[in-house]
Amino acid sequence: MILVTGATGGYGQKAIQYLLENNVPASSISAMVRNPEKAKDLAEKGIDIRVADYMDYTSLVKAFLGVDKLLFVSGSEVQTREAQHRNVVNAAVEAGIPYVVYTSFLRNTPVEESAIAFLQDTHAKTEEWIRESGIPYTILQNALYMDSIPMFAGQDVLSTGQIIQPAGSGKSSAVLREELAEAAARVLTSEGHKNKTYMLSNNESVSYGDIAAAISEVSGKEVTYHSPEPEEFKSSLKEAGVPPEYIGIFTAFSVAQAKGELDVEDDSLEKLIGRKPVTAKEYIAQVYGKNQS
Repeated sequence: MILVTGATGGYGQKAIQYLLENNVPASSISAMVRNPEKAKDLAEKGIDIRVADYMDYTSLVKAFLGVDKLLFVSGSEVQTREAQHRNVVNAAVEAGIPYVVYTSFLRNTPVEESAIAFLQDTHAKTEEWIRESGIPYTILQNALYMDSIPMFAGQDVLSTGQIIQPAGSGKSSAVLREELAEAAARVLTSEGHKNKTYMLSNNESVSYGDIAAAISEVSGKEVTYHSPEPEEFKSSLKEAGVPPEYIGIFTAFSVAQAKGELDVEDDSLEKLIGRKPVTAKEYIAQVYGKNQS
């Protein structure tokens, strides 16, 4: 039995889709969810629904019983993520799960030096807890989701004609979330991955200048990129009424990109999915092409 946590989220849903496409019977897949109402479509496919919460240790142990492989999708709640992840690892040990695949984040900088230490710290700790647990594992250090480009570029980028982020000329090896989920499914359905860590990034890295040029090319509307100082950027977002937590996230990720933290070109993803990942330019053409604007 393969259990996928966060099964109603974007990543979890795609992972289950690719497990099915890799000929895993629905009866051999469990979906862990907090709200079973959101998992009706999965239940209709014959997938076993298990209700549990990362903050409820007892529910986790119960959900993990009888599981052969656990796809541990990292929590999205930054404030409580560390406690949640500790619960998951401890519950996996208590339930006797024999194999864990964990979705971490790309890391090429010591946590204490990272601009996104708030994210990297928990991932680094969770990786270590898994290793210390003695459970055979695979760590998937996923790159930034390419799907987040529209969020960072701004919803009104075609009307404003500007991308404003304090990322300098730094680049990102972003990857489609769907392809990262596909890679996880391949790991779960093939051999030779135990006790390995994979950096799952794109073959090509792009800067916001590259993204602006690509949007301009496919949309027919001129878009330029401006990189202010981080404090100036924060002030402008504050004036625009952006919530403080989002100001912090936007700034941190752009500073990390400026420092080169998001730029790791590696072919592990290509090897796992059997083809080159979708490039940022290809994705931008899908999102901002003239027929889309």
